[in-house]
Amino acid sequence: MESTLRRLTEHLRATGQTLATAESCTGGWLAKCLTDLPGSSHWFQAGWVCYSNEAKHRDLGVRRRTLREAGAVSADTVYELAEAALRRSGASFAVAISGIAGPSGAVPGKPVGTVWFGFAQRMGRGIYVETVCKRFRGDRGEVRERAVEYALRGLYSTARRGTLYTA
Repeated sequence: MESTLRRLTEHLRATGQTLATAESCTGGWLAKCLTDLPGSSHWFQAGWVCYSNEAKHRDLGVRRRTLREAGAVSADTVYELAEAALRRSGASFAVAISGIAGPSGAVPGKPVGTVWFGFAQRMGRGIYVETVCKRFRGDRGEVRERAVEYALRGLYSTARRGTLYTA
């Protein structure tokens, strides 16, 4: 995780790009990793921890219908979170994370370890968002840590290549 974080921050410093986060299951862990570094205020615009559905709706405008029909752990929800984080922060890139870290919370089709990511970027006058679902093994802490690592890799790839991360 440290080498990806280092490469990401060096790239952001060199290019003047900025980023924002919208986190649910990781509880702000990604924002903490990013802001632990000196000078992070130059490239980290904002971060939201929207753990409850009400916070997702109130703070970043996720539609109640999305939360009701698709659920908090879904492509639709992270799409809306990432897009809103990007718009509200004015950043170059944003990532949204929502998942089931466990040990409880699994529902049919969404076992513990299911984590959805939304990677958003500005392209011309538009905003483009790509969503991806991953399933991580391990206990609650391991699922959350793997989600943070994946998000860092995705942000680095998106910032470096100028294209959305979908691997």
